[in-house]
Amino acid sequence: MHDIKFIRENPSAFDAGLGARGLAPQSSDILALDADARAAQTAVDTMLATRNAASKQIGALMGKGDREGADKLKAEVEAIKTELPAKEEAKRSADKALADVLASLPNLPVAEVPQGADENDNAEVKRWGEPRPAEGAREHFDIGAPLGLDFESAQAVSGARFVYLRGAIARLNRALGQFMLDTHTLKYGYEEVAPPVLVRDEAVFGTAQLPKFAEDLFKTTDGRWLIPTAEVSLTNLVREQILDLDKLPLRFTALTPCFRSEAGAAGKDTRGLIRQHQFDKVEMVSITTAEQSADEHERMTGAAEHILESLGLPYRRMLLCTGDMGFSAQKTYDLEVWLPGQGKYREISSCSNCGDFQARRMNARYRPEGSKQTRNAHTLNGSGLAVGRTLVAVLENWQRADGSVEIPPALRPYMGGAEAITPA
Repeated sequence: MHDIKFIRENPSAFDAGLGARGLAPQSSDILALDADARAAQTAVDTMLATRNAASKQIGALMGKGDREGADKLKAEVEAIKTELPAKEEAKRSADKALADVLASLPNLPVAEVPQGADENDNAEVKRWGEPRPAEGAREHFDIGAPLGLDFESAQAVSGARFVYLRGAIARLNRALGQFMLDTHTLKYGYEEVAPPVLVRDEAVFGTAQLPKFAEDLFKTTDGRWLIPTAEVSLTNLVREQILDLDKLPLRFTALTPCFRSEAGAAGKDTRGLIRQHQFDKVEMVSITTAEQSADEHERMTGAAEHILESLGLPYRRMLLCTGDMGFSAQKTYDLEVWLPGQGKYREISSCSNCGDFQARRMNARYRPEGSKQTRNAHTLNGSGLAVGRTLVAVLENWQRADGSVEIPPALRPYMGGAEAITPA
């Protein structure tokens, strides 16, 4: 959510930020709503002040025996009591109109984000590893079928975009998740969390999936939401709190199932594990000060990159342009892993600095040293990594001609020392 004070003081800069996102100027309309909200607040405050002053005067007049004067003020107080609910409702309506607009607009990009319309305008900033030749490489669903990748049974039980992982491939998937968690906790100091996967409206609003992206989520019959990513549960750990400065940054990580409706994904990645309704992901979340967040973003992205490098998976880091960046982000790096079966790089992690955009929605604050005023925290989130997509990358990059898949050395301790998985 945007800071109305910033818009009042910097309307041109605000409109320029929206323009970089491809949106029309909004500051004039927002400031008009702000004026309405402040006028409604003033009207309520004036009536309350008048009522309180009159109530005090009534007692004084009664003490002097001025019953006529007291009765006149009592009539004024009664009139205010009658009119006040309408004024308060007008205030609530004006506040909601302003809040709805502020919540509907995406975060503003920072200066170094390249302008562009879509993924074709993203900027490559780093490349690691030597891509395996695509010629002769098979895709993961062909490699995985004899190893326990079972889409047919899942189709019968749950429908499209679900899968059963069985046998060796289920163990490999589990090993990937455990390796990621161990790396992030032991090497990078993230606190492991086992969070709820069902959350309330306030939590999903706090990380800005609501209200704009409700169709991308699954909702239960009792009004809760299945998390699309553990970002929701982890970031909301600090909602409605004033955080101790000396404890920042806070770093959380979790391995959870994630649930996405994939609205608008008809015809995209219909085969395989790339785009599922249910999938496992290791998420990283950091809560920082404004001064820390840029460095924390680099650190978080480096943690995700370390997983890929440890698994011997070639990748590239992309700085997303304004047209491809997520709603909450002010800057995003995507990590794209090489898939020889597809002969191209595909996204496997997205690491975003959201600035104070989410914290304002959650009322998560800290008090800077030497200041009496609080400040909204900065929040960051990143995939460390999407487990299913990492499984895809391992199958395709470590495939053998005989149908087996070599296990990356970093995973072998999690696989009982096995060096490969082979068809049953």
